[in-house]
Amino acid sequence: MTPQETLKVSIIVGSHRPQSQSAKVGHFFRRLFLRGGMGREAFLHDLAETPLPFWDEGVWSGTEQWSRTWEPVSQELARSDGLVLVTPEWGGMATPALKNFLLLCSNGVVRHRPVLIVSVSASRGGTYPIAELRMASGKNSHLCFIPEHIIVRQVTQVLNDDEAPANDEDAYLRGRLVYAMNMLVEYSRALRHVRTSPVMQEQRFRYGM
Repeated sequence: MTPQETLKVSIIVGSHRPQSQSAKVGHFFRRLFLRGGMGREAFLHDLAETPLPFWDEGVWSGTEQWSRTWEPVSQELARSDGLVLVTPEWGGMATPALKNFLLLCSNGVVRHRPVLIVSVSASRGGTYPIAELRMASGKNSHLCFIPEHIIVRQVTQVLNDDEAPANDEDAYLRGRLVYAMNMLVEYSRALRHVRTSPVMQEQRFRYGM
């Protein structure tokens, strides 16, 4: 990256719980990303601390409610090169708040951005949200999920100290996060060219088949 070049990611925390473990993971990733090099910016939106209204048709016409709540988030997303979606596993699923967020992204604001999925579990779960999001959430949003994903298991026991891993599993997870972050960075750089291609400006086929 040149000194003038900036790279921005948006981190979306999907838990409904204030001060959640998912938020802890999101903030940990944000700090990790910002320490990774010069010219980096990160926008973090916690859907528990600043919830978005459930989707309705007013979002198409930009009613006052949506101009106030969604437009500022949408502008941050449009300026981002990549996304990180952090979700707890609730009943084997990603959260309603995160699914609602992805419905709102059907307006094209995140088209052709690379995405890292981070699933969070208080025990040994976390697999199902990964499969669910990869299968269903890219159709109209046109998000591009990178090959790597992260599952943070036993979340209360890891990522609690920026400097000192609590155990071998914590140390391994931190290394895996760095690897996933670096992969997201490279995809973010590469897909800038894709987004500016005239082929990608085709408006007749805005939604997936």
